[in-house]
Amino acid sequence: MTATLTFSFSPLSPSDLAKQPEATVVAFVGEDLKVGAGTAELLAGLDWQLFARAASDSGFRGKTDDTMTLFAGHRRIVFVGMGTGRAAPIDLGGRAATAAGYAAKIAIAADLPGSVDLSPQATAELALGFRLASYRFNTYRTRKPEPQLPAERHVSVLTSSPEEAQIAHARETAIAEGVELARSLINEPANVLTPSEFARRLQILDGAGVEVQILGEAELEHMGFRALLGVGQGSSEESHVAILRWQGAGDPDAPPLGFIGKGVCFDSGGISIKSANDMAEMKGDMAGAACVTGLMLGLARRKAPVNAVGAIGLVENMPGGKAQRPGDIVRSLSGQTIEIIDTDYEGRLVLADLLWHVQSTFQPRFMIDLATLTHDIVTGIGRERAGMFSNNDELAASLENASSATGELVWRMPMGPNFDEEMDSKIADVRNIDSPSGGACTAANFIQRFVNSVPWVHLDIAGPAYDLPKSAISPSWGTGWGVRLLDRLTRDLEPQHRVR
Repeated sequence: MTATLTFSFSPLSPSDLAKQPEATVVAFVGEDLKVGAGTAELLAGLDWQLFARAASDSGFRGKTDDTMTLFAGHRRIVFVGMGTGRAAPIDLGGRAATAAGYAAKIAIAADLPGSVDLSPQATAELALGFRLASYRFNTYRTRKPEPQLPAERHVSVLTSSPEEAQIAHARETAIAEGVELARSLINEPANVLTPSEFARRLQILDGAGVEVQILGEAELEHMGFRALLGVGQGSSEESHVAILRWQGAGDPDAPPLGFIGKGVCFDSGGISIKSANDMAEMKGDMAGAACVTGLMLGLARRKAPVNAVGAIGLVENMPGGKAQRPGDIVRSLSGQTIEIIDTDYEGRLVLADLLWHVQSTFQPRFMIDLATLTHDIVTGIGRERAGMFSNNDELAASLENASSATGELVWRMPMGPNFDEEMDSKIADVRNIDSPSGGACTAANFIQRFVNSVPWVHLDIAGPAYDLPKSAISPSWGTGWGVRLLDRLTRDLEPQHRVR
């Protein structure tokens, strides 16, 4: 999937670069064709008049994503344009990975023009961007695409603070593993990643120190998860709920942070079957569960000093002789009855039982659920942002801050009693239907009925979860969106470990 990639951090000095004679050097350049002072010293032997001529002849202007390659003796040097704005270090790392091409050894000058000193944390984020951009998912290719990345690659990051950057890098490596795991889960085909197989793959969390509890259909029926079970009853695949617990706070009784993910491993729509157009994408309808899985792995790998609980509902929504029908009524775990109007509005049924279980069993500090829930949110705000709905302004503001820091964007959407009225049923407590307009808001208000007063955010990730245009750090169909966002939120709640 991804080549073996190792990183080291060394002083930004010509003597340290001289120890790596075979390394391709990556250096950042502004639109004025200036490099940072440290880079200029590092490349003191370069003929800068030759650089200027090569830039003129090739049309290199230092704009965003511009690259130019020079050879100084046996040394290959790749210059990466930064443009005029302040690029995020993680994006610079991604651009460096693309510019380095297929080199097996790379030395990145973590130094920017304009007297901009990269902090140790920013330097670690640059390395994170390089790793995320290097992700590949070629599991099912019998003929690998050519050319291929080397099986083993080493990246030396040359920085003014190598020791501190190495410490920060350890944290970012942990979350990189989480993003890569989420991406790989989303990319898997539904005939491989069934609910049972997804549950089996959670063993990697158990090995990292996360307590993993898998609940099967018999136990779920006994407990009363009938809204969730109704979604999967038309499939030959057994439904599961996985409860993931990380106890890192030191105090086992400290209220956990709650993360809940929709894990519909394939969504045909059930009897209310979808159009064939783009149905193949519905293997990604478990992206919320993939994010929670990746997040829990990242928290465990970096030994996050918090308690956290993840809950994912793993089901397959298929038509069949035992499938749930439009017009059926199910009694949810909360006791509320739900009239099924459209079996393709299944994600909210999965979340209803999961949210009720998490709040009543674990008394979390807050709950955040993630789901590829509605196409309406994509129509409303596009593909790059997740729709955010919340009953708590403070939690919503914290998530917006984490969004700004990571570049995983959210946009707060309205909630209100007018949306609730759309879901009133004449024969049950609520019906699983959307209004003709504002369907994402109706869906969020449905979910809120199973939250009570716990601070809560619902993230509709139908836009950014998969099939985005390739970005500096995301070359994959499955993006792993949300892992970095929620990890940053968690870090911001750890005062003694606050990100700088």
